[in-house]
Amino acid sequence: MKKSNLFLVLALQLVFTFILTGQESGSNELTIDKIFNSREFYPDYLGSVTWYNDGESYVKLESSEQNRRVREVVAYNSTSGDRTVLASVQDLTPQGSDKPLSISSIQFTTDESRMLIFTNTKRVWRANTKGDYWVLDLKSKALKQLGKSLPASSLMFAKFSPDNKTVAYVSEFNVYEEDFQTGEITPLTKDGSRDLINGTFDWVYEEELFCKDGFRWSPDGNNLAIWQLDASEIKNFLMINNTDSIYSKVIPIQYPKVGEDPSSAKVGSIDVTTQKITWMAIPGDPKQNYLPRMQWVDDKLLVQQLNREQNQLNVYICNPTTGECTLSYSEKDDAWVDIMNLDLTANWSMYDMEISGNSFLRVTEKDGWRHLYKVKMDGSGEMNLTNFEGDVARFYSFDEKGKHIYINASPENPTQRYLYQISAKGKGKPQRITPQEYAGVNKYNISPNGKYAIHTYSNANTPATISLISLPSHKVIKTLVDNQKFKESLAALDLPKIEFFKVTTSEGIEMDGRLIKPVGFESGKKYPVIYYTYGGPAGVEADDSWKYRGMFHFMLAQKGYAIIIMDGRGTPSLKGREWRKALYKKVGILNTRDFALAAQETLKWDFIDAERTAYWGWSSGGKMALNLMFRYPEVFKTAIAVAPVSSGLLYDNIYTERYMGLKSENLEGNLLIIHGTGDDNVHYQNTEMLMNELIKHNKQFRVMPYPNRSHGIYEGENTTRHLYTLMTNYFLEMNPIGAK
Repeated sequence: MKKSNLFLVLALQLVFTFILTGQESGSNELTIDKIFNSREFYPDYLGSVTWYNDGESYVKLESSEQNRRVREVVAYNSTSGDRTVLASVQDLTPQGSDKPLSISSIQFTTDESRMLIFTNTKRVWRANTKGDYWVLDLKSKALKQLGKSLPASSLMFAKFSPDNKTVAYVSEFNVYEEDFQTGEITPLTKDGSRDLINGTFDWVYEEELFCKDGFRWSPDGNNLAIWQLDASEIKNFLMINNTDSIYSKVIPIQYPKVGEDPSSAKVGSIDVTTQKITWMAIPGDPKQNYLPRMQWVDDKLLVQQLNREQNQLNVYICNPTTGECTLSYSEKDDAWVDIMNLDLTANWSMYDMEISGNSFLRVTEKDGWRHLYKVKMDGSGEMNLTNFEGDVARFYSFDEKGKHIYINASPENPTQRYLYQISAKGKGKPQRITPQEYAGVNKYNISPNGKYAIHTYSNANTPATISLISLPSHKVIKTLVDNQKFKESLAALDLPKIEFFKVTTSEGIEMDGRLIKPVGFESGKKYPVIYYTYGGPAGVEADDSWKYRGMFHFMLAQKGYAIIIMDGRGTPSLKGREWRKALYKKVGILNTRDFALAAQETLKWDFIDAERTAYWGWSSGGKMALNLMFRYPEVFKTAIAVAPVSSGLLYDNIYTERYMGLKSENLEGNLLIIHGTGDDNVHYQNTEMLMNELIKHNKQFRVMPYPNRSHGIYEGENTTRHLYTLMTNYFLEMNPIGAK
């Protein structure tokens, strides 16, 4: 590069940096520093809430008045609002220590006389599921540590027995029982290892089936049902940590790529008195089937089995004494069967069957919509409880008397979510509970008795408000989080409003979209555009909810960009089964085509400059970035792909075999690839193999590896700020701002 050109580039980068960090911006303009380094623009959150069994009180963690950095455990009466400190700083300080426990989470014994405290946690894959457990007696305030003789921070998923006399937990791939009074620890399994996993799961079960906690107490406390996974034949994918030492460290991860057999799984019942294990005789090859869910129903085990293709779900009722299993229910789908209680605006969650008498409740798409069915456990019949043409976004729970069921849905507008009440007998139409003034996305954490709920409400232009409400009246008892300071900070900024639109492609596909016009928008002028989506089957982006990543988009709009966000087929919108599963065996083709054709329609708008177009996306959205650049270079001139899957052959077997992703081929235009080298989800190998292919064909591109960062690219000092500065600089360079 000539020196004059080099100096020009460096000068431009300095200008961009001044703009981004706020040194040349007004007080009413967003900057990277304001978004990511200032508490002024962080919304408030409630945190985790635990309900008492009777639903009349809830428990949460709050900063101590004595020390704001230390959290205490506080209970609130749902009706009166009376506040009780269950565990103070003093209560949480072990004898002989001057520091209280730093609480990650809590749970109660069945009689609510003791509290399990999870602390000193360590990360396992995505979540911190290893740590230390302490028990606080809520009456005597005695504080006792569990598993003292086991390695520090090695305990997982500790749970008291129903009679509150013993505790079970996992450590180093084995399941243990500890007598709470004597402290005696008894191993219930002894063969655990990295290859033979007891009571917890391997990487792919956690990532794709949302399985972490791998054991369940029987209702009488005499047995413990566990999963055991045999991962001995799973090959290691080797990652390298080059940053923590002058000598690199190899990190092996058992990761089954596409076409490789998964870990075999089985379910067993342990007699805690004799330690004898009875394995359930579930039909089928354990290497060609998954066991994603298991639960006790009285003295029987209900086990869900999903075949390797994930298009057939079988539910077995198993005898824990003999191991005999009887088929109770079977469901097939031409694409794949969903097993999650899906909140279509958030992450998938664990979903055990809700039991109602001699039946269980199953959310299924068998009639073309996501509907709630009541299924007889003896296989004698089933009933659709949701009599409307629309999707159930989420099943919640029963009301106080068990006559009605609460669900989340939005039959009229798929970008929104509301609480509905339906008859437990399948009679009548769903009744909307959420008042009309809460237009947007509403989520609920309903008390066990169905009388109260923690209600979270937001829309695209309004950060969340969180309230305690009564049901079914939906009357606000107390506002828990109002985000007033955050809203005032936003009001002081020169921010555009998000507008919603629908666009119909040349193939007749109608898609929902969110539009942010440039600040200072003038009719008759054309503006550069940046597109964004996730584009995969695990998330929607064009819904009517507040999104913190939207702050980045607001900043780009202040700089002069139009921002367009759209959801095409294959995204989990409330538009029916055919919409969501249209991408089966067409991942990377159909969803990319939908988005590109929709983008072509938006380029016809008189204020969009078709010569200044860019796209960015993360993970599945990163894969979209590659496919859009490779397949539709006439539409997208610039793209940023963050942590992208470059080939379906490189991703894990469960995900890819469920949706069947395809490989990309060509490149024109400007491409920036960003990837963490420590990504255990979408391996950095994806980017390296893509780089090789582009180099082979003499295609020019840029790449930014983030050393030893995971899929979220957030670890390490200043990482998030650096990442978003990098992306903004690239947009400013390759997709110049300015109305024309």
